[in-house]
This record gives sequence, C-alpha cells and structure tokens, in this order.
Amino acid sequence: MPLQADTPAKPSARRLFGLYLLLGFSAGLPFYMFNAVLTLRLSKHGVDIVIIGFFAWIALLPTFKFAWAPLVERYDIPGFARFWGRRRGWIMLSQLGIFLSMVAMAFTSSDKSLPLTALFAILLAFWTTTLEVAADGWRIELAPSQAEQAPIVAANLWGYRSAMVAAGSGAILVAAWADWTWAYLVIAVAAFAPFPILAAMRPDQPGTSGRGAALIKGVSASLLILLAATLATAAIGWVLLSAAEGAGISAKTNVTPVVLAIALLPFVALALALPRINRLPAELLARKSGFAAAYVEIFWRYGYAVLALLGFVSLYRMGDVLTLTLSHPLWNERGYSLHQIGVADGVVALSASMAGVALGGWLSTRLSLGWTLGIGAVTAALGNWIYVWLWHSEPASFILYTAVAVDQFGNGFAGAVFVVYLSMLVSPKYPGAQYALLSGFAFLLPRLLAGASGSMQTQIGYDGFFLLSGALSFAAIFLLPVIVRVKGRTA
Repeated sequence: MPLQADTPAKPSARRLFGLYLLLGFSAGLPFYMFNAVLTLRLSKHGVDIVIIGFFAWIALLPTFKFAWAPLVERYDIPGFARFWGRRRGWIMLSQLGIFLSMVAMAFTSSDKSLPLTALFAILLAFWTTTLEVAADGWRIELAPSQAEQAPIVAANLWGYRSAMVAAGSGAILVAAWADWTWAYLVIAVAAFAPFPILAAMRPDQPGTSGRGAALIKGVSASLLILLAATLATAAIGWVLLSAAEGAGISAKTNVTPVVLAIALLPFVALALALPRINRLPAELLARKSGFAAAYVEIFWRYGYAVLALLGFVSLYRMGDVLTLTLSHPLWNERGYSLHQIGVADGVVALSASMAGVALGGWLSTRLSLGWTLGIGAVTAALGNWIYVWLWHSEPASFILYTAVAVDQFGNGFAGAVFVVYLSMLVSPKYPGAQYALLSGFAFLLPRLLAGASGSMQTQIGYDGFFLLSGALSFAAIFLLPVIVRVKGRTA
C-alpha cells in the first residue's frame, strides 16, 4: 500500500560524499556491461553487426525511467523500508537486481540464445536505471540547495566515470585472461559493494530495531519482485518479437523512425495537454495524486517555458553521446594501436574527466548556474571539435592523449553542472520522478541519433561529424538567456 514519505536520516557531509562516490561507481559498472562491453562480446561471437545494432537500443531504456519512477516515489519495499527507509530500500532492491542479472549474463555468455542474452541485458538496464532513480531522489532530498548538491554530484560522477574505466578496460582484460563468464562475475561482485554498506548504516528513523529481521524480509520480498519482473519482461519480449516477426520486421528493416515516434509519444502527449495543465488552479494541483501527478506538476509549475527547458536539456549533452559512439572507430581509422587507445581510454580519460567534474562542481558553488552552464557548453563543444584536429594530424601519442584529455575534461565539467541544474528544476515533493523525466529526455534524442551516427559519418566524414556534434552542444548556449529567466510557480 502507498505510504507517506519518510523523513530520511541525514548522514554527515563526509559520509554522504563517500556513499555517493560508491553509488556512482556501482551504477556506472553495469551500464557498460549491457552496452559497450556487450556489443564487443557479441561481435567476438560472430553476431551480425545489424543485430548488434539492435542490442544498442537497450541503452534507450534509461531514457524511459519516468515511466516507473513514480513507483519509487510512492511505494515501499517490504522489510527494507521499515528499517532503512523508502529510498535506501529501492537502492538495495536494485543492487540485488543488478547483481543477479549480471550473474545470469555471465552464465549465458556463450550467446547461443540471443533472446536470452537480450532478456538479462534488459533486466540489467532496468535495475541499473531504478538504482539511479532512487539514488537521485535521495540525493535531492538530503541536499536540496545548489551549494549542497555540487560536492555530492561531483562524488557521484567521479564514481560513475571511474566505473566506466573499470568496466570498459577491466572487464575486457579479465575476458582476455579468462573468459566472458569471469568478466561478468567480477564486475557483478564489484557492483554489489554498496549493498553491505547500506545494510550496515543506521536506521532511517532513530530508535528503530530489528536490522536482521528487516534484512531477511527485504531480501525475500526482493527475490519475489525480481522473479515477477523477469517473468513479465520475458512475456513482453515474446509478444514484441512475435509481433515484429508477424509484421515482417527483420535485421534489414530500418526501425529508427518507428523507435523515434514511439519515444516521443509521451512527451508529445504532455505538450498537447499543456494548455489544460496550465489552467489548473493551484489548490487543485496541490491535492492531485497518482501516477502522473509528478509530471503534471512540473508542466504546471513552468508553464509554456517547460518547452524551452526540454529543448535545452535535449541539446546540452548531445555532443557527449555522439562522440562516445564514433570516437573509438576514429582512433582505429587513424591507425592508433590498442595499447595507445587503452592508455587514452584509461588513465588519460579518467584523470581529465575527474578534473572536469571537480572544477564543474566547485564553480557550481561559486557562480550562477547560467554562467557555469555556458562554460560547460563551450568546453563540451571544444571536446568534440578537437577530434577534427586529430583526424587531420599525423598519428602520434601526444595528439591522441591531448584530444582525449580535452574531450573528457569538457564532458566531465558539463556533466557536473548539468546534474546540478536538473536537480534545481525538480520539486521537493517529487524529486525522483521529475529528475527521471528531465534526465531521460536529456538523452533521448542523442541516443536515437547515435544509432544513425554511422550513416552520418559516411555522408559527411569524421571531420564533418565531429564539427556537427560540437555545434549541437554549443547550440544549447543560445537558449541560456531564456532558461535562466524561467521561474516556476508554487502550488
């Protein structure tokens, strides 16, 4: 049954920093395991490149987290919630889901059954996204101001980007030394690390007892929830595959327009409903509840200006996503060795990214968000444009490392200030659901366009592609004079 929201116990600033560093690491590990690492695994097993492209659509699932985010806001996980509270209860459930999904992917790593591979990859994406929804909601509750958000966001992104290196490089090295089964098992154990730490934390409400009983009940309830989610996902997948086969859709079918249309439907529906939402009396909105209440509230609060906000967030990270898609093929095309790429993708990328995150988080506590967002748009665009220089330069380690450092510094800086900005847009009443809506929309169009990046490259070349991706990120700066003046109403 739905319960009233808890008042979470607030850890110290130092513990909160360390916790979100670990949660960021835990969320970043599985993202690469159902994305970049999985596509490499499939290619090593000789799976057709078009089918591998279909697997890339799994990365779209986090975009739709707004669809189930209200469940995280409204319901408790039995056992876990009584002792640790609603937010931590969902995080602990998600941790179990991530661990078991990755173990399942480990023991089906031969990829002899692609539907089975897809099932566990989708479940891994689902529980990873659910963890992010719960963690984001908890973060915004515990640190509601811009000054409080910045260091926690920096810690979370440091953990996330460290995990990118660990999963992108570590899992592949383990697979080379042993096999894909061990690679997924090692990352599964690493991603599960926050669970015992959360279980050892103090209760949500002072004086609450029964930690052991709550843990047993929570794990038991979670296993039932995980089984139900697996069966439901399998059933939905079977229906969709049967429908696609009946409609004559095959590996040669261009499904991008269909996916784009389906992805935009919820947002189009909300935009069409905007005039009616805008006219709702404040007292009626304050009493409104149910699944759509969080999304109605943010559209009502910002009115027609919400369209400018959504346009801005959809452009701001465009270059980051597009660059990630074709940067590695570019390096390979220019003749860089695997050793050079490994160093660039590891030590260079991680150190530059962390420096960008640190500076972005620090400036977010010193300057207005308008200024930091503008600087972030410029640095992100430069991170894309520098690959044009790399493309036209003779291959040299210094050139590769410099380009990667500039790219990752810009993305780290822009990512930090962007998360702070999104956190300031949400209502304290619906932090998780509204953050899920905004962050999901921010990556919807970029990830859809990323699926067509190969086709774009064949038309305009690598230099044209990176000029365009940087221009798209820079274009967000023209919306800044509008969005910095947007002030929300209060119900």
